[in-house]
Amino acid sequence: MELNLTIKVKLKLSNPKDALAFQEVCERYRQACNYVSDYVFNHNFELNSVRLNEVLYHDVRQRFHLKSQLTQSIFRTVAARYKTVQTQLRRNSNKYDSSKKDEDGKPVYITVQKDLNWLWHPIQFSQPQADLVRNRDWSIVDNGKTFSINTLKGRVKCGFFLKGFEEYFDGTWAFGLAKLVKSDKHWFLHISVKKEVSEMELTDIKHVVGIDRGLRQLVTTYDEKDKTTFYNGNAVLKKRGHYKELRRSLQARNTRNSKRRIRKMERRENRWMADVNHCLSKTLVSLYGSDTVFVLEDLIGVRFVTEQVAKSQRYEQVSWAFFQFGQMLTYKANKVGSMVVEVSAAYTSQRCPKCGTIKKSNRDKHHHEYHCPCGYRSNDDRVGAMNIQQLGTQYVSGVAHPKFEKQQANS
Repeated sequence: MELNLTIKVKLKLSNPKDALAFQEVCERYRQACNYVSDYVFNHNFELNSVRLNEVLYHDVRQRFHLKSQLTQSIFRTVAARYKTVQTQLRRNSNKYDSSKKDEDGKPVYITVQKDLNWLWHPIQFSQPQADLVRNRDWSIVDNGKTFSINTLKGRVKCGFFLKGFEEYFDGTWAFGLAKLVKSDKHWFLHISVKKEVSEMELTDIKHVVGIDRGLRQLVTTYDEKDKTTFYNGNAVLKKRGHYKELRRSLQARNTRNSKRRIRKMERRENRWMADVNHCLSKTLVSLYGSDTVFVLEDLIGVRFVTEQVAKSQRYEQVSWAFFQFGQMLTYKANKVGSMVVEVSAAYTSQRCPKCGTIKKSNRDKHHHEYHCPCGYRSNDDRVGAMNIQQLGTQYVSGVAHPKFEKQQANS
């Protein structure tokens, strides 16, 4: 299988003019992306980059004075952004109460699928950036020690910090598209890399690990040896509360300097969240190694406000980057010959892992305990991980889409 990653390499600029050249090309690229985005929005969301090229190529080149390859890349960048938003809209459909009830007396909802027509305004590109094609807009020269990056004023050669990325420059990884971006006062090249790795065979499995993601416990794991591990999230919630209070006090000032500090703090918080997810995923992969199936719930459309979190605590409790954790775990597992599968989240927190009874009231959310009439009692996060692990075992046994169905409790 092909493993695709993105590495973020910090550039070494020795000449201030190089930074100005980067700023100019990125700003022109951003403006051109917004121009093409307006066209897409006003012309029935045309997302075929070839057709966009036929209509807008000469206009964009003359208007923004961009080189040919950068102009071609703009159409792909805009189309890709709209397709991403389109996928996000489809995953978050709207539900309306139909004023009817089913046989069990529960309300029946009408589902309305979203598409790009729900957008009120064209997608805006706010951060200067430039997508660079390998061996045309950027290349590696001087025996792998220097980047050569194309700008509107010619090529800029600059060094880069290699620490932590040595393995990607050993010749076994293929480089692709790169994105030139600025963060604070520093310039970075986000490079897509790919490599062929051996695909895991389901016949060679050593471990099946169920992973329940949450807030009080960031991660709870349960494996085939009945081993449970909790990764407590109280410290994370406390730190997120600290960031929230800082943000609130800065917003109250409403000055230009306070807004700048808020943006800087948000970037710092995002880096911290990414580091926590990185450490968690790395720990799990290091613990179980190769030939392991890590099983996650599919959390698309699932929100954690269902536990009726107080409004004052909603920010800390709701906005953790669970999707990012799944991405990191997936690529780290693939690198060592393991895999990640996602299963349905339906009833995983309500089902008794011993007798199979599904009953919502069996879970005490306030005391974080699950108590089944059959006599089984355990931590509710552990129960979730156990059920997810059982679904993973079904997947390994050949069930393509394992899912729990609600059934009557055994008499």
